[in-house]
Amino acid sequence: MGEYIVSARKYRPSTFDSVVGQEALTTTLKNAIASGKLAHAYLFCGPRGVGKTTCARIFAKTINCLNPSPDGEACGECESCKAFNEQRSLNIHELDAASNNSVEEIRALIEKVRIPPQVGRYKVFIIDEVHMLSTAAFNAFLKTLEEPPSYVIFILATTEKHKILPTILSRCQVYDFNRMSVPDIVRHLEFVAGKEGYAYEPEALNVIAQKADGGMRDALSIFDQTASFTGGNLTYRKVIENLNVLDYEYYFSMVDHFLKNETPQCMLLFNDILEKGFEGGHFIGGLASHLRDLLVSRDAVTLPLLEAGDNIRARYQEQARRCTPKFLYRAIKLCNDCDLNYRASQNKRLLVEITLIQLSQLTLEEDGESSGHGPEQKLKPIFNAAATSQPATAAAAPRQAAAQPGPTQKPPVPTVREQAGSYETRKSPLPATETKEQKLPKIRMGAFGPSIRKMGEAQHAPQGTPRPATGPAASGDVKPSPPEEEDYPVTEDNISFSWHEFINTLPQEETAMAQRMKVIRPKLLKDATFEVLVENEQVKVYMEKMAPRVERHMRENLHNRHIAMTVRIAAPSETRRITSKPQQYQAMSQRNPALQKLKETFGLELV
Repeated sequence: MGEYIVSARKYRPSTFDSVVGQEALTTTLKNAIASGKLAHAYLFCGPRGVGKTTCARIFAKTINCLNPSPDGEACGECESCKAFNEQRSLNIHELDAASNNSVEEIRALIEKVRIPPQVGRYKVFIIDEVHMLSTAAFNAFLKTLEEPPSYVIFILATTEKHKILPTILSRCQVYDFNRMSVPDIVRHLEFVAGKEGYAYEPEALNVIAQKADGGMRDALSIFDQTASFTGGNLTYRKVIENLNVLDYEYYFSMVDHFLKNETPQCMLLFNDILEKGFEGGHFIGGLASHLRDLLVSRDAVTLPLLEAGDNIRARYQEQARRCTPKFLYRAIKLCNDCDLNYRASQNKRLLVEITLIQLSQLTLEEDGESSGHGPEQKLKPIFNAAATSQPATAAAAPRQAAAQPGPTQKPPVPTVREQAGSYETRKSPLPATETKEQKLPKIRMGAFGPSIRKMGEAQHAPQGTPRPATGPAASGDVKPSPPEEEDYPVTEDNISFSWHEFINTLPQEETAMAQRMKVIRPKLLKDATFEVLVENEQVKVYMEKMAPRVERHMRENLHNRHIAMTVRIAAPSETRRITSKPQQYQAMSQRNPALQKLKETFGLELV
């Protein structure tokens, strides 16, 4: 058995014409050689495995060829070409900057530059991964790179152009190599498979090309791996099994379930994918790519963007015809949101399942559908409503029918007892008789109930006196008269309660004033007048401007027309500033004696 050579080395291009996917760059280099317009320094940039070092070697071989062909290629027969092919040429020097990045290595290279070539016209120095050179090495290399001898040409290769100093970039002709397309990689793999005598399916080579992500060296490495696994018979099933690639059949089936609104089937199919060892993030990314391929398959103009074989291309077109553009737009948006949130999610499976539920409901017809650009984040019931709710609905129907008046029936007028009963269920503005402390409000209170005095007047009214009609049925076209103002008694607790309620209604622009008002405790003086103590004259001016709003709020909510607010600057003896933690604790324990008892029980100390 002869020595085995991997395909990436065995089928490495030796001429410009055999380079795959870089026609523009190879044409430029061939024209420069043919015209004799050669630069002293070149910089080849691009991803891994796209032909940077290969093109540098072909370029070095061609410019030293003694009998170049008319199309700018090396002859391969002269002494210089033979020395290059046998790897014994003294005119071509390669340096790996990843492991030789010190100043001493660059100085040794500069010493070699001084020696002219013995055979051929040029000495070519190829420095691979040049971005790995240290800053000191770059600085030592600058002068030689800018003004080398006439017989020296430098070719620098790198995968990270942004790490190279601008002073180096300005001294080189820069060539950017592109990632190879899937069709170009597939054609080259078909060529290699034919040379090796392997049987293959086009879909299998397409999977390898997509897995390579634009790099020919990666594609040939994967090709050798799958050829060993399949024994030289590269089928689609065996290739995806070896590369752990999710079968596109799952994506086609999943979209079919989406279009039929089959949520349970989507959940079961996703569970099957997880049981095969695939991660949810990998699946959701593949589903987004599948939906994108369906989108570009709908139009003949964008169909060339679909990187798939002919058989798969026909399936994409067939399924794309059954998908509306609106469905595809919203589905891609949902998958993209899920992909962005997947890594940060604590329950990753639940996140994907919620997305699948939303995707399976996109085609359901619904009233009042959102007209925004993004999909409506709304989950509809997966299963039918429970039948147990029907008896309750049937039982409620007679009550509703009895409650609604007929066409000639007048609505019943509630009695005073019924009115009083309904009033007892409402919240009273008067303080409760219990000793429990009233909590400060979190939201604004609504309107209060009917007047007790009116109830009493209605109860003691003589028979035959028409009662005032109430309710919407009795209003007709006559505008009801405004209710008579009432003066309920107020207490300091009512005032404090309504004070904090007013603070909660202040807009965001008055946050500073709200913070000041929270520490102020209103003090009831006499009748319905209460006093507010402030620290200085400036705060007093602000509070006096705020007084009409506070009074209007309290009069409406406490039902007292005579509520008034006065503002006074507190005397030094009336103010006590808390400047330390012991003082803060003392103030808190005075308001709540249980705090002192807690401290004594557990032997707590202030820190």
